[in-house]
Amino acid sequence: MAPGWDNEMYRLGGSLAVRLPRRLTAVPLTLHEQQWLPSLASSLPLPIPAPIRMGIASARYPAPWSIVPWLEGEAADLDTPGEDQAEVLAGFLRALHVPAPALAPLNPYRGVPLRQRADVMAQRLTAHERRARLSPRIQELWRTALAAPEDAAPTWIHGDLHARNVLVAGGRLKAVIDWGDLCLGDRATDLAAVWILLDSLPARSAALAAVGASDATWARSRGWAVFFGLLLGSLEDPRYARVGQRTLEHLDEGP
Repeated sequence: MAPGWDNEMYRLGGSLAVRLPRRLTAVPLTLHEQQWLPSLASSLPLPIPAPIRMGIASARYPAPWSIVPWLEGEAADLDTPGEDQAEVLAGFLRALHVPAPALAPLNPYRGVPLRQRADVMAQRLTAHERRARLSPRIQELWRTALAAPEDAAPTWIHGDLHARNVLVAGGRLKAVIDWGDLCLGDRATDLAAVWILLDSLPARSAALAAVGASDATWARSRGWAVFFGLLLGSLEDPRYARVGQRTLEHLDEGP
């Protein structure tokens, strides 16, 4: 299996895996997963890797670690969700985006007002323009997102809901993984997944209708989709880069 940015995964028998932080900066993310995923799992319609056993830092390994269920499927960039999965995705998002406890973690990079990411985005926009010109529609979507009001109360969000963190088998959504960025924030961050994951315009339109959100929330979500498209598209890993490029193409196509 491919390593993640923050963790290594090792198969443990037929039904389990060991999840180990590969750098100390990932320790708080591991602790978030250990604290919150066991209670969150029962309320979600798709499986998530809620820890079954948790290890503590020691002289042998200097970080907390987890034993989690082994979840079957390929990353969504290798097995694309079918058009009939729009309502499945919408149902997952509705179930996740509920009020969080008072002690829920915050994230300075995800779920925040887009204006807090505007400086970083300006750099990415400039860098992208050196490689390929962004369409007028993408540029307008970003400007509209920045101006859209924050009209929804914060909820639980996954925070990193791109195609490498969603498992698919035979075109069907099977699981959502890598919850280190779980936090209380603007659900528009996760709603960007509509443009990241769904290839067809009818599927994206169906997802928008099934989620049910305000025009301002959808405007912010398109802004987050632009953000993820440029972020992933700038990476050297060709799979991430392709996900980023396809996200921008989906935004251009609509809705």
